[in-house]
Amino acid sequence: MAAGAAPPFTLLTFEECLQRAEGRKHVLLGNGFSRALRNDIFAYDALFLRADFSHLSPTARQAFTALNTTDFEVVMRALRLVARIIPLYRNDPDLVRILTEDADGLREVLVQAIAQNHPEGPFEVTDEQYGACRRFLANFDTTYTLNYDLLLYWALMHSEIDPAVRSDDGFRTPEDEEADYVTWEVENTDRQNIFYLHGALHVFDAENELKKYTWVRTGIRLIEQIRAALQADLYPLIVAEGQSQEKMAKILHSMYLSRGYRSFAKIGHNLFIYGMSFGENDQHWYDLIRKGQIRALYVSLYGDSDSDTNRQIRTRANQISVERAGRRPLEVHFYDAASAHVWG
Repeated sequence: MAAGAAPPFTLLTFEECLQRAEGRKHVLLGNGFSRALRNDIFAYDALFLRADFSHLSPTARQAFTALNTTDFEVVMRALRLVARIIPLYRNDPDLVRILTEDADGLREVLVQAIAQNHPEGPFEVTDEQYGACRRFLANFDTTYTLNYDLLLYWALMHSEIDPAVRSDDGFRTPEDEEADYVTWEVENTDRQNIFYLHGALHVFDAENELKKYTWVRTGIRLIEQIRAALQADLYPLIVAEGQSQEKMAKILHSMYLSRGYRSFAKIGHNLFIYGMSFGENDQHWYDLIRKGQIRALYVSLYGDSDSDTNRQIRTRANQISVERAGRRPLEVHFYDAASAHVWG
């Protein structure tokens, strides 16, 4: 293959990738995992249309139009960049403050939009859909997710549906056994194999402990508990900053999030990526793949494999392999996302 030439491209099925993968298998889930079930809720444009911008400056919503995007992280990143550049041109601390407040506020708007429009309960997903999801998850030793919503949690909790899926997110019954939540125990996470790398709607930082809301201990729908917490100005542990380095700063300042980061850095053998766009805002995870011990990377492509989006994914995934060359070779394969039948 000539220098700089693109490697030969073959689109595999998910099953073909499983057959090729020797040794332990891990999966990293992106937004496409949730969109595959409810695109009408979890697509960026759907969240944008349902978002309440009333508590931000009048121009915050217009920034999406100016940048021709519905991606909250793209706008947050742009606002922070402009806030850093403005002082070089003129002394306008009020404008810098507004830009910064809007960037911070968009994180809360995004969380509110997800929570307010989230499916009301696990009953809105069928047993057939849970079964398909559990068959998908059962292939992996470790599951990492960048999603905030409850869909993965619901699928794992439906243990009465075959197949069996080992799931341990590190949360345990607190010392106060009457509490209506469970807590994450840093000293007891050796068996943990489920990691919410960017936090989740049902995980709250309570200063001296990390709480996970559950239905079992309250009998109250989980999404209702989350909405009540938001109304009380309690926000879940969420990493929704616009730039990769900003996300890393938040991850490293959280014992729970940094535990997931260290776990991901150590994995070897095979990593399956499902539903990710390989955007710059998640560069910190791709850097770990480049520097890590993974031998084979399997990346999902949704729809036309030659679309602009999928060409970009292929280019960036192959670039990780190129940067790894000469040390620990990394095979990169691509599979049809639909063939995984994640929700049936």
